[in-house]
Amino acid sequence: MILIVDDDIAVQASLQLLMRDAGFETAVAGRQGEALKVLNTQSVSLVLLDMNFSVDTSGKDGLELLGDIKDRWPQIPVILITGWGSIELAVEGMRKGAFDFISKPWENQRLLSTVKNALTLTKGKKSERKSRQKLDDSYAFASIIGQHQSVLNILETIVNVAPTTAPVLISGESGTGKELVARAIHDNSERKDQPFVSVNLGAIPPNLFESEMFGYRKGAFTDARNDKPGKFELANGGTLFLDEIGEMDLNAQVKLLRVLQEQQVDRIGDIKSRPIDVRIVCATNRKLPNMVEQGSFREDLYYRINLINMELPPLRDRKSDIPLLANYFLQQSAGVYKKEIQAFDEQALQYLKRQVFEGNIRELKNCVERAVLYCNQRTIGLEVLKHCLAGNSVQRKQELPDVGSMTLEEMEKQMIINALKKYKNNISQSADALGLSRQMLYRRMEKYGLKTSLDTKENAL
Repeated sequence: MILIVDDDIAVQASLQLLMRDAGFETAVAGRQGEALKVLNTQSVSLVLLDMNFSVDTSGKDGLELLGDIKDRWPQIPVILITGWGSIELAVEGMRKGAFDFISKPWENQRLLSTVKNALTLTKGKKSERKSRQKLDDSYAFASIIGQHQSVLNILETIVNVAPTTAPVLISGESGTGKELVARAIHDNSERKDQPFVSVNLGAIPPNLFESEMFGYRKGAFTDARNDKPGKFELANGGTLFLDEIGEMDLNAQVKLLRVLQEQQVDRIGDIKSRPIDVRIVCATNRKLPNMVEQGSFREDLYYRINLINMELPPLRDRKSDIPLLANYFLQQSAGVYKKEIQAFDEQALQYLKRQVFEGNIRELKNCVERAVLYCNQRTIGLEVLKHCLAGNSVQRKQELPDVGSMTLEEMEKQMIINALKKYKNNISQSADALGLSRQMLYRRMEKYGLKTSLDTKENAL
């Protein structure tokens, strides 16, 4: 049963009709006491709560009722209904445990989708734990390698999240496989036959954000020779993966939030808004809660994209998976380079398990690929691996400059110079060593006026 809490009889009737047409039983309450009575006497699966149902517009009664519900019935999801001008009130509600918020006037399908998401995810938390074999028998997880419990937890979360349209935030260090998880969410959803569009927000300059994400009309500016759809339109009906979302400036964050809230985009130079139906999955290697506290990331946007949070473990916390990953990458690389290498010897595998891969899975893959290229036998031995790791590992302590009188920017510049020097201007390897994406490294190089004549050789080994 869905409990509707609103003191406006017309709103009650409208929501009741919408929910009943979708097959849900409903109950209504116009006051806090009435709502608590229903919760105490009936089996409620979800609450739709108008934050301004009290006599004033402070939302005080709504927040009090939300607090009571989450204290006494924490398993019941609560969806807040509020106006666009009361987003701060909705954010406060999210802090207190609300599942999501919808702005008035609501769009029926959006509201129904949010209700179904909440019910599906709440039910999913009660599902029995499955083995890796059972998960692979039923779902498309071939690209995610691992048997560690942390990996199984991630896969089970994907199983619960994928059937919904709930926005997901994937957090984790660089190289932990965030885009693979995003693709797995898409591939196991009802949108799997629709587009999956990946965007690295860290690589889009602020002045190009709107044209890249929302598109433009012919003639909107000097170089706009043809109409161009933005990333949102390209992903319409499917999934939009927003990588490096922590790299956006505040101006772009406002524009993104508006699109996510209104589910429509405005091409530059166009007077007509275009409706979109896009599943949003975001990723970051930064600590967004810290950025919210510092004022560099909007709190309302954080709650909008963080309905479901998935924290990917670093490779050092799942070392038992290193042999599985190493052998998987060995088979891949041997096929690509047409080499008859079949396995690692036991000493080599044990050596790999003792290493700390600061670049995580990406660094391990790079090491294995190098080993395949260097190895001239059917088995990769310890000496080959030691040679490859010596040329691939990041000696951060040796690279740290004397920081006695340096600013943070001077330290960052010097570390970039050291990495480029160590890896002979190989951009990919230098970026991995610094824990950055290639695009982020290029941006920092441009910031500090650093150039390399070997950019075109960045894929050389």
